[in-house]
Amino acid sequence: MPREYPQTPLVGVGGVVIHRDRVLLIRRGSEPLKGEWSIPGGLVELGEELTAGVRRELKEETGVDVETLECILVFDRIMRDGDRVKYHYVIADYLCRRIGGRLRPASDVVDARWVRRDDLRQYRLTEMATKLIHQAFEMVNNRRAKR
Repeated sequence: MPREYPQTPLVGVGGVVIHRDRVLLIRRGSEPLKGEWSIPGGLVELGEELTAGVRRELKEETGVDVETLECILVFDRIMRDGDRVKYHYVIADYLCRRIGGRLRPASDVVDARWVRRDDLRQYRLTEMATKLIHQAFEMVNNRRAKR
């Protein structure tokens, strides 16, 4: 199914990886959001569970192996071209923990970085990505406090 002007919404996943008080960001190499910094992720493949899709996409895009911990949020990203829907994704974003791998941008990613929370403004993330990242940092802090 085409990504542009699809007949139905496409299912996507994202992984918010917090490691050593930094979050993993990628710079997209293709549309939508080409050239923009974002949370790594992509489309779920037919027959693939959401969490498996997160692990696969993060490995493909960044070289990092992750464990999915819990779902942060499920939301729609709809971009219109006049009256037509150009993109419609239903995205499930997960809090993830790095378990291995070496950071190296790959696939449709032109750059990947570990970014401190205080430096996020420099990356001009979407409002939703910023919200998800802050929520993920809070979830990690809550997990640490419970130990």
